[in-house]
Amino acid sequence: MAFILNIETATKNCSVSIAKNGETILCKEIAEEGYSHAEKLHVFIEEIIAEAGITVQDLLAIAVSQGPGSYTGLRIGVSAAKGLCFALNLPLIAVDTLQTLASQAKVSVGKIIPMLDARRMEVYSAIFNSNLETERPIQAEVIDENSFAAITETVYFVGDCADKCKPVLTKDNFVFLEEIKYPSASAMSKISFDKYQKSDTVDVAYFEPYYLKDFMIAPPSKK
Repeated sequence: MAFILNIETATKNCSVSIAKNGETILCKEIAEEGYSHAEKLHVFIEEIIAEAGITVQDLLAIAVSQGPGSYTGLRIGVSAAKGLCFALNLPLIAVDTLQTLASQAKVSVGKIIPMLDARRMEVYSAIFNSNLETERPIQAEVIDENSFAAITETVYFVGDCADKCKPVLTKDNFVFLEEIKYPSASAMSKISFDKYQKSDTVDVAYFEPYYLKDFMIAPPSKK
């Protein structure tokens, strides 16, 4: 049986799941304003493996959310995944964060647009069809009343941007699935298993998260 450990830390949601043959059997997660990933992640990993009744030796791969998302959150998740892969000699699978988020919208028609907050009116977004095929790749963009206006099909928005985008994106065919706020490791299971079957893995030594925008360090304030 193919057991894969999925790690998702790109947003405020610190999330870990165990999947068997592409089906989630257990998931632990918590979404907190304080980004407690550093404290929670390794505890979640240990607990979920024990609760699944397996050992780390039963794992065939580690999957990690590759971004875009929080710089700190991505670093924590990728560092943990790499450490496990090195220690256990396992392959590393990188999963697109926005694809994971989009896959949580169970719709049969229309477009799915996952959006993650990138401060002010900027978001990280992509466009998928209802079969979860990419129709426009990830980009950082500023949202205004003209955004996605050319799409005539029903558009389902998911992610943590509803509060700021809903007053601007008001077309009749725009639907906000506000209950789908953060990507979850439970939604990574099928994606990571498909990648595992195709040997679609990344180099453990050289893999880096997909930040999309350069990490900016604010200059110290003048006294």
